[in-house]
Amino acid sequence: MRNVVLCGGSGTRLWPLSRRLMPKQFLQLFDGESRSLFQKSIERNKSFCDDFLIITNEDHYFLALDQIDELGLGIAPQFLLEEIGRNTAPAIAFAALASDEDEILFVTPSDHLIKDLKRYEEAVKQAKTLAKEGYLVTFGIEPTTPHTGYGYIEYRGNDVQRFHEKPNLVTAQKYLAQNAADSDIKYLWNSGMFMFRASVYLSELQKHAPEVYEACKEVYENHLKSIGDAQTRITQMDNIPDISVDYAVMEKSNKIKVVPGEFRWNDVGSFDSLVNEVNSKEAIEVDSQNNFYYSDDAKKVIAAIGLEECIVIDTKDALLIAKKGQTQKVRDVVAQLKKSDPELLTVHSIVHRPWGTYEVLIDDRGYKIKRIVVKPGKRLSLQKHFHRNEHWIVLSGTATVTVGDETYYVRPNESTYIKMGEVHRLANEGKIPVILIEAQVGEYTGEDDIVRIDDDFKRGV
Repeated sequence: MRNVVLCGGSGTRLWPLSRRLMPKQFLQLFDGESRSLFQKSIERNKSFCDDFLIITNEDHYFLALDQIDELGLGIAPQFLLEEIGRNTAPAIAFAALASDEDEILFVTPSDHLIKDLKRYEEAVKQAKTLAKEGYLVTFGIEPTTPHTGYGYIEYRGNDVQRFHEKPNLVTAQKYLAQNAADSDIKYLWNSGMFMFRASVYLSELQKHAPEVYEACKEVYENHLKSIGDAQTRITQMDNIPDISVDYAVMEKSNKIKVVPGEFRWNDVGSFDSLVNEVNSKEAIEVDSQNNFYYSDDAKKVIAAIGLEECIVIDTKDALLIAKKGQTQKVRDVVAQLKKSDPELLTVHSIVHRPWGTYEVLIDDRGYKIKRIVVKPGKRLSLQKHFHRNEHWIVLSGTATVTVGDETYYVRPNESTYIKMGEVHRLANEGKIPVILIEAQVGEYTGEDDIVRIDDDFKRGV
């Protein structure tokens, strides 16, 4: 069985914690653990699956690879890197096209939190039996509240009667009341997890959404580019319809079965759901109660006066304060930021790159100060800039610096200077991280002022 991990989301509903280049599935937030939701997903499914196929994009490829390496499980997943996102139906189609036709695909999002693994294992085994019989299997979750943010599955036994869109509160309450009445017809939350043979999915996709099937097949056969042993880039995706697997196949096929999941499940889709899984930071409260506090600065003191039923999320470059029960409206904040300050939706102050990380310490008109960490054995692209000069001051490790035709070492407490327009490269040939301060000075210091001439990671060359 192959685990198809859907890992392309941007996670904007958890802004400012989650950004486009560091979405929620990669955040390591959970108390007493250093595992992200993505890592938990890989660990959870390793005992069921022979291999992994991760569908993501180039921005997240190296981040996913690093987090898999951190697990130390000895797995070597395959990656399909989508040029643009086209929702779940095309993503799963690519996974099926890339698999043996008899392969059972266990399709899971990468950003769900699942507990009670014994019951989870029982549900997976039941789904596998049904998938072997030729069914498209979906997983439903026993609802605990009349949640209006999930779709619902109406079912009897393992038979799906109908899929329902996200309901209003009154309708959701009726669903739970019917469950409590012990009726034959009951309701489950739609989890977004599926299991089926690759050939069955493709056959049903061709039958019920032929335009999606044909577009995906054409792209798969003509616009794939292998860029390494483990990664394949999918391009020319503009003509593929943007559609979910539910709309394209699951709501139309007569081969659907559902497995009710009695395990604890949370899609961590809002701060209201996150606060049930993460401990609040301690705060000084005066006439305040029932609040949740988070800060990415462990040393920062938080004090509140007259604050009740609020969620406070503090990051280095943004502060969110919301009433509990209203955090779905973060999407309205995101919509405004897309117009006024889109970079706040893209990057944290700490940005992950395949060679390491950088943190913006100061960004002002005419200059920018960064703290750069280069991992052992890694190097940045050979590049040049048209609008800035750069000063590098090494704090630890030994940097190998190339400027033009000259290569030299820069050691702790030493510095070097890169003139505007000079071709240069920074590398770490040692066994410990190189940490340095970079001071950029120039009329423009944006990240798009990089002309890559050569790159170990095949970015923009």
